[in-house]
Amino acid sequence: MSKDLNKAGQKVAVIGYFTIVGAIIAMSMHNNKPTDFSRFHVRQAFGIHLLFHAFALFISQWFHEFAFGGLYLMYMLLWGFGFWSAIQGTQNKVPILGTYFQAWFKFIR
Repeated sequence: MSKDLNKAGQKVAVIGYFTIVGAIIAMSMHNNKPTDFSRFHVRQAFGIHLLFHAFALFISQWFHEFAFGGLYLMYMLLWGFGFWSAIQGTQNKVPILGTYFQAWFKFIR
């Protein structure tokens, strides 16, 4: 793999971690020049954001400050782990859920 293609994949991977909109933009960018690195991180980022929004909708039905605090803490830890991995250029799965994200989001090719 060339350095230009690797840099493009890393740029797409990092963009994917900036909100759910960033993940959707990264999917579009990934389709133009697909790399294994960008595919891996777009799946991880999309999973983190989707999980956050799903739990936020669920928790909002019975508002409790501690539940939202725990949700945001979990989100920031997973997001930070994935984002740091993308910046470093490594393919480390987020703890516990990373394997599932890779299996569930196979539509991201």
